[in-house]
Order: sequence, then structure tokens, then C-alpha cells
Amino acid sequence: MNNFELYNPTNYIFGKGQTEKLSKLVPANAKVLLAYGGGSIFKNGVHEAVTSALKDFEIIEFGGIEPNPRFETLMKAVEIIKQENITFILAVGGGSVIDGVKFISGATHYEGNPIDILKNRVLFTDLSKVIPFGTVLTLPATGSEMNSGAVVTIEATQEKLTLGGSALFPKFSICDPTVITSLPKRQIQNGVIDAFTHVMEQYLTYPHDALLQDRFAESILQTLVEIGPNVVENPSDYKLASNYMWCATMALNGLIQKGVPSDWATHMIGHELTALYEIDHARTLAIIAPSLYRVMFETKKDKLAQYGERVFKITGNSVDEKAEKAIEKTVEFFHTMGMKTKLSENTENYKDTAEFIVNRFTERGWKGLGEKQNITPEKVREIVEMSY
Repeated sequence: MNNFELYNPTNYIFGKGQTEKLSKLVPANAKVLLAYGGGSIFKNGVHEAVTSALKDFEIIEFGGIEPNPRFETLMKAVEIIKQENITFILAVGGGSVIDGVKFISGATHYEGNPIDILKNRVLFTDLSKVIPFGTVLTLPATGSEMNSGAVVTIEATQEKLTLGGSALFPKFSICDPTVITSLPKRQIQNGVIDAFTHVMEQYLTYPHDALLQDRFAESILQTLVEIGPNVVENPSDYKLASNYMWCATMALNGLIQKGVPSDWATHMIGHELTALYEIDHARTLAIIAPSLYRVMFETKKDKLAQYGERVFKITGNSVDEKAEKAIEKTVEFFHTMGMKTKLSENTENYKDTAEFIVNRFTERGWKGLGEKQNITPEKVREIVEMSY
């Protein structure tokens, strides 16, 4: 097992009716920026619950944070915070809103051009230089409610880039599984696949000696396979909803990544598809992941076979046979969850995609991705073209 440090200061508050605790969680006398997305929180009652709980606080609202939050939009919030002397931010939404708030938190006091936060992957480690924030989760998927990472899109250049650091953990996150009742099926499908692929990025590498970590990861995968199709059809079933929400958090709160190698190439390629074609993030992962597993088969087949045996109960006469079946079962699961796993099924303008992505990665100096840094630009080309 690799050396590691595990630090996660987020106060995770799970269950029904927990929004009522907001008044005790937000610092006394705070001036609050209430940040949200397209307005669904007005339809599902979350906005009313939040503002009622914070009736004794001064609140300024900032809506319109997009799916795949835009740098340009977030900078408007940064200006409001500066003008109004905001002391606390409350993100009410899914991963995009929370990611956006992480950027806002770090950008407000950033010394320099805020776009460099994304261009240079700045890590924020000084709590005195960020605006503290909490979250009220409305869409389980990204795990952003209990981690310190974020992804933001620069609209001007069609780039989807990351930021993070130990200072960007939420102070608290309220996670009430009943909020998924009003979500469209597509969003729940996306959430399940997003969480599933988060686990795969940290698990599907090569055999190592972190036995407990493997079983943590496999248990999340098994649970998502078991409940995924059902929670889409029965979001009001609290057993299904609560296990789905907790799986999505556990998939990316840092625990299963400690002491093990991780990949993340599927995400890095998938981000480009979202930036180029506005394909839902989870759906880009379902497009890229199977092709990546096939192109990188020789270096991943041992772990693929283990995954197939433990998650899908696959049997076979050889490692290769079990590994191939594991990829097939993964694609079947994606299809069961409503994913279209080819780029051509998601957009018509795809024929130059591989060339564009390879050129962009080369310009950034990304010459070797994956757990062994062996996913070269030519491998990226092969993966994307296989995904057509």
C-alpha cells in the first residue's frame, strides 16, 4: 500500500429534514451569498426550506450557475462578493453549483488573474485566503459535497479545467436523499454513472496490495449496479435514494483513493467532449471508458478480471476471457442506465474529435495519462476513434 494522508474536515449531515439545521451551521452574523443553478430549487421546495432556515441572516442570491459552470459566470459572483462584503457562501445544488462555489471561494482573494487558477491548476491550502462555504446537495453524482476538487469551463476557449486544494472542502454539507424525488430520470441516470466511473478511475488500474481499498471500491460498484436501474424508476423509495446518495459521496470523498494508484484519463478525455459538444458529463464517461479499457487492455486486464469476478460474478478459463467479459458487462450496465456509449450516438459533428483532443493535450504537455503514464497522445487518438 502506498503512503498517504487522509484529511477531510467536511461535516457531512445526512438524512431527512436536515435543512432545518442550517441556522446553526452557518456562522453567526454571516452575510451569505446563496448560489444556485437554473432554478429547480424553486420548484422542489428546497429554496423555501433554505431561506426559511436562514430567515435571520442577510442573504444575497446568485442564480444561473450552469451545468459545467462557466468561468465567465462565476466571475460575476466574485464581483458581488467583493462589493457586498460577503463572508459565507451557501451552494444549493448539484456538483456543478458546488464546483462553481469552490472556484468563487478561491478566486475572490486570489492575487493575480483568476483565469490562471484554471490554467495552472492552482491548489488552495490557506484557509485565510478563501471564502468559507457550505452546501445543500440536490443532485447526488460528483461527490463534490465532500471533497476539495472542482471542474470549471472556460467558455471563451472551450476548455474544461480543474482546481482544488485542502482549503476548498465545504465546511458542511446537508444531504437529504428525498430531494431526488423531483429529479428527471436523465439526471439520476447520469448521477449513478458518474459515481460508478469515479470509483472505476480509482480502482481499475492494476493489482496491488491495498486489499481493503479494493473491497471498499467493489462494494460501491456492487451497490450501484444493484440499485441503479431501480432508483431511476423509484426515486421516492428512501432505501434506494439514500444508498444512491451515500454511494455518490463515498465514490469521491477521498477515502477509496488513498494508498492506491489511480487513472483519471477517462475523465480528462471526457471533459473535452463536454466542452466541445455539451454532452452530459456522465455520458462522456460512458462513451470513453469502454474504449479506454479495450485500448489499454494489456495493462489493465488483471484488474479487469478481478472486477468482473467480484462485481459481476463472471467466470472464465483465463484472465483475458474474464477481462473481456467484464468490459462487456460494463457496457451492458451503461446501456441499462440509459447511456449511449458511442460518440456518434450523441453528436453528429464528431469526425475530427480525436485530432482536436490530441492536439489540445499535446499543447498542454499532457504526454502520458493514466496510472502508469502510458496513455500517450497516440493512445488517446485510438481511444477516441474507437469511441466513434
